[in-house]
Amino acid sequence: MKTYTFRLFCCVLCILLFFGENYGMTRQQLKNSGKLMKKSCMPKNDVTEDEVGDIEKGKFIESRNVMCYIACVYTMTQVVKNNKLSYEAVIKQVDVMFPAEMRDAVKAAATHCKETTKKYKDLCESSYWTAKCMYDYDAENFVFP
Repeated sequence: MKTYTFRLFCCVLCILLFFGENYGMTRQQLKNSGKLMKKSCMPKNDVTEDEVGDIEKGKFIESRNVMCYIACVYTMTQVVKNNKLSYEAVIKQVDVMFPAEMRDAVKAAATHCKETTKKYKDLCESSYWTAKCMYDYDAENFVFP
């Protein structure tokens, strides 16, 4: 099962890289690809749908497992480098994955929140507070599985 999920995730990334930054995905395609990450990260971090199902709507439960779930998703989207969130990697992934009409707004949120990661040495806490910051900055363009 893990191998299948990993292969599927790799296929999605390859498709995205093939189309390049001119296309990206639609918001719905972005959400659908997030389902794979969610399915993989939920059991790894012992969280329930009740705990993480409404993150995209601003429901951030301040628990270690939820924090590490968010870190897991960020790791799967390849924005974690050397066990830290990478602003440059976030910007690169936004260019590749997000629909053109959302890119500037999501990049603005990432820029606004990039200092948040420096406040925390722990990847789980850093990921959680950065995601919350991005939601608080621009809830309309926040997408999270």
